[in-house]
Amino acid sequence: MRLLLAEDDAMVGAALRKGLQQEGHSVDWVRDGEAADRALRDGAYDLLVLDLGLPRRDGLQVLAELRQRDTPLPVIITTARDQLDDRVRGLDLGADDYLVKPFDLDELSARIRAVARRYAGHARPQLHHQGVSLDPATHEVQREGQSLALSAREFALLQALMERPQAVLSRAQLEERLYGWDEEVASNAVEVYIHHLRKKLGEGYIRNVRGLGYTLGRGS
Repeated sequence: MRLLLAEDDAMVGAALRKGLQQEGHSVDWVRDGEAADRALRDGAYDLLVLDLGLPRRDGLQVLAELRQRDTPLPVIITTARDQLDDRVRGLDLGADDYLVKPFDLDELSARIRAVARRYAGHARPQLHHQGVSLDPATHEVQREGQSLALSAREFALLQALMERPQAVLSRAQLEERLYGWDEEVASNAVEVYIHHLRKKLGEGYIRNVRGLGYTLGRGS
């Protein structure tokens, strides 16, 4: 998933970004409300992790303006323990969940997965397609019951395709799921990961739609 992290605390932001990247997410990190608003207007994100105590424009204002634009982006707000009224206002303004600081990265990751499933319409945490199962919670992938070892970016790319098995995703869409805005992207990065996945899943599992992008094979 491509995440926007809005957090002004340098230590907290750096730790969250590193941890979420290790989970296989692409993370863009901004440190104030105006930068968050610009990023939300310019970028395509799967989820926003929003600190309410941002400088220059507070998180509640960022959230209110996001919802006024009718942007259906999942939002998890983070707040200090004594900000009960702000948590309630955040939920009323359209946030999907909240966490009270300090919190554990594992809990944030679990809430990200749960909110993303609700938006995607998946009742089950696991994804399945043509004999392959993917578990976002454990990062386990199995093919016909046999476990497969995937890198974090291979997993992220496969998850993006399995979340929308009928869709054709462009290379740019897949790059957005794999990289943040300050990461250098090799011109053939997606093709390399697709090649690795095909070696592990079979040549026909991921199909190239010429001029458009990639989709999952339909099977025989």
